[in-house]
Amino acid sequence: MLRVLGSRKTLCDGLTRRDLLHVGALAPLGLSLAGWSRANANPAPAVPAANGFGKAERCILLLLWGSPGQQDTWDPKPDAPEEVRGPLRSIPSALPGVRVGEVFPRTARLLDRVTVLRSLTHPYPVHGIAFATSGVPLTDIPLETRPRDARLWPFVGSVVDYLGERAGPAPPPVPRNYWLPFPFGSKRGPARSGATGGFLGPAYDPVYAEFRAKGTRSVVRDSGDPEGPKPVVADPYLGVRPGDRFEGTAPAEGITLDRLDGRVGLLDQLDAGRRALDAQDPFDRHRALALSVLASGKLRNALDVQREPPTARDRYGMTLFGQSCLAARRVLEAGGKFVTVCWDEYGLHNTGWDTHIHLKPRMTEELGPGLDNAFATLLEDLDARGMLAGTAVVVLSEHGRTPRVQSVSGGGRDHWSRAYSAVFAGGGFAAGRVVGSTDKIGGDVAEAPFSPKDVVATLFHLLGVDPAGEVRDRLGRPYPIGGPGRVRPELLG
Repeated sequence: MLRVLGSRKTLCDGLTRRDLLHVGALAPLGLSLAGWSRANANPAPAVPAANGFGKAERCILLLLWGSPGQQDTWDPKPDAPEEVRGPLRSIPSALPGVRVGEVFPRTARLLDRVTVLRSLTHPYPVHGIAFATSGVPLTDIPLETRPRDARLWPFVGSVVDYLGERAGPAPPPVPRNYWLPFPFGSKRGPARSGATGGFLGPAYDPVYAEFRAKGTRSVVRDSGDPEGPKPVVADPYLGVRPGDRFEGTAPAEGITLDRLDGRVGLLDQLDAGRRALDAQDPFDRHRALALSVLASGKLRNALDVQREPPTARDRYGMTLFGQSCLAARRVLEAGGKFVTVCWDEYGLHNTGWDTHIHLKPRMTEELGPGLDNAFATLLEDLDARGMLAGTAVVVLSEHGRTPRVQSVSGGGRDHWSRAYSAVFAGGGFAAGRVVGSTDKIGGDVAEAPFSPKDVVATLFHLLGVDPAGEVRDRLGRPYPIGGPGRVRPELLG
C-alpha cells in the first residue's frame, strides 16, 4: 500500500516510496511522470500533440465559488429576450465583435490578452469544486461536502505540490500549494470539500492563509430561502481597511505563524520545533514545512501587502478579493508555485457568486467591480514585471446559471451546468481568442464542448505535468493525473 506521509515501506507492486520520489525530472517543475506511466503500461486518456508543455512556471487560480452567470459576464446575449438578457447589459471589448458584461469595463479593454472559453459543460448543477479542480471523473453532493470522502482525487495544486516534492523532498521556504484568503468554507459554516489532497492524503491539502478582520461595509445577506436567516454581515469582500492583514497559518497546527511568533522568540521556536521534530517521525511533512516557512520568513513578507504603495493597492481594489490577488502575486514572487484566490461565501451559505437573488445589485455593486479591478490589475501587474508569460492565470467556477432570470427580488439565476464560461491568460494560454459558443440563450453548447476535465488536463500540460502520467492511491490503484480529460490545443498559444 502506498503511504504518502513519509513511510519508506514497499508498495503492493514492489516499488518503494523512495522509488516514487525519483520518477522524473522534466520541465520547469520537474513533474513529468510519462516514463513511469509507460513502464506501467496502464490505459491512459489520449493526449493530442500540443505545444506549450511546461510554459507555465507557476499558476494563480481565481476560483469564483457559487458561479457567475455566463449571460451576465463572458457570454452575454444582447439580442435575446429580456428574461434571458437579464437586468444587465453588455459592452464591446478590445476584440472586434466580442462583448462582455457591463460590469467588466477594465477587463473588456484587456480582452486581447486572454482566452475566453464559452463552452464548458457537464451534467452536475451542484457546487462541485472537486469536480472542477481535480481529475475525479464523477461527482455527487456527498463527495462535494465531505472533505475526507475516500473518492476524492487531489486538487490541482495538491498534485503540483506532491510531484514537486518528488523532485526535491526538502520542504520549501514558501508552500507550493497556497490558498487565500482563509480556509475554504470556514466563514460560512462547515468546511467544504474539493480542494484537498484527496487520495494523496491530508498532507497535500493546500496551506491556507487566514484573514480575521471584518469588512468596512455591512449588508443584509439573503440566501433566497424564505424561511432562512437574513443577517447583517460586515463582509470584507465589499471593503477592507489598509491596515487589515493576512496571517500565515502553520500547516496542520491550528495556529497562525504570526501568533506563534508573538509568543516566543524566533530562535526558541525553531529550537523547540527541531526538538519536537527529532522526537517524531522524521518524515512528518506538516511540521517540516511549518519550520521551513518559519525559518525563511518569505511567506510572512509576501503576505505583508502593506509594503506595497497605496496606489498599487488601490488599483487592485481595497476589497478582500483585490488584496488577495495582490498577495498571490507576492507569494509567487517569493517562490510559490500554485496559489488559489477564492471568492468564498462569507457570513451565510448561498453567498459568494451564488446569485439566486439580488442579481443586479450584487453584480453591479459588489461582484462585478471586485473581479474587474482585481483581474485587470493582476494581468497588468504580472505583465509589467515580466511574469505573465510564465504565469498561468485561470478564472474558474463550478457551473453556470440558468438562461432565464427568476422572478425574485433584484432578479436571480439558479444553477446550470449545461453551458458556462471560464477565462485564461499567460503561461502558454492563447491571447485574444474566444473558444466555443452557446445557443441563442446561453443554455446549451453549440460549438466545441469542453469538459472541466479538459481544463484540468490542459492546465497540467502547461505546468509541465503529463496528465496521462499516473499516481496511485493508498490501495496501490493507478490513476491518470488528469483523469479522463484531454489537452485541448484550442486554449494554447
